[in-house]
Formats: sequence, structure tokens, C-alpha cells
Amino acid sequence: MTAAPAWTLRPATAADLEPLVELRAAVMRPDLERLGRYDEHRVRQRMRDAYEPEHTSVLELPGFPPPAGCLTVRPDDRPGTLLLEHFYLAPALHGRGLGTAVLRAALARADAAGLAVRLNVLRGSPARRLYERHGFVLTAEDPVDVFLHRPPTPRKAAS
Repeated sequence: MTAAPAWTLRPATAADLEPLVELRAAVMRPDLERLGRYDEHRVRQRMRDAYEPEHTSVLELPGFPPPAGCLTVRPDDRPGTLLLEHFYLAPALHGRGLGTAVLRAALARADAAGLAVRLNVLRGSPARRLYERHGFVLTAEDPVDVFLHRPPTPRKAAS
């Protein structure tokens, strides 16, 4: 893996919805097809139905057509917990350390606030390894999804 290229996250707007819907469809297609669950309409509609621009950030990368990716981190129903969802990175950018860098930044914010983070990932998705490397542990699974949780990591005292 090489060093992550320079990137920024900006707040999402209503205008970002359709480009993010298309990004989601492209990113999720291989895993959904592997699971026999790809539906061109449903993969897009689920993002439209769940889109919360106030909790979503758009990943921008110099020289790469937007959006390079996105990330939604919102308060969960469970007290003291955030829900990480809609974390997508354009397939051309996989393997460059970018997903790791963005996830680390999101987890650092959660840790600073003393919040746990939970998410789900499709069964067999390579993204599961990324999450497990960052302290997520299995809490449940079903035939389609794997549910993961990460408690807050206490900040180290300055010496």
C-alpha cells in the first residue's frame, strides 16, 4: 500500500445525492452480485431513502472527478454510539491507503468524543478487513450482513 494521496472532506449538500447514488451502485455491485442480491433500482433507492446530507461528507481528491468517495457518520439509536454508513470510495482509488486515512480521521473524532462506532458490511466484503484492523469486532451476522462494533479508544495522555 502506498501513502494516501492528499484529500479533503466537505459537507454534503442535496446536490450531491445523485452522484453519490451512482458511486454507491458502482462500489456495491461486485459484492451484491456475488451475494445474488444486485438490483439496479434498489441499490440506488436505498441511498436515496437514507440520505442525510447533514451527517454526510463528500471525499474530494485533487485531479480526481468528484465524488472520490463519501462517508456518513450519524448518531445511533444506542446512546454513546455513532453509526458509520455509506462509506464508499471510487473503485479506482482502492488500495492506495485512502480508505484507511479517511476511516482513521472519522474514528479519531469519535474517540475524542468518547463514542463507540457501529456499522454493517456485506458478507465477504474486503472492507471487513479494513474495519477489523481498526478495532471493530463482530457482534452479529445474518445471511447478507456482518455487524461490527468498535468501543471508543481512550486518548493517550501527553507525556
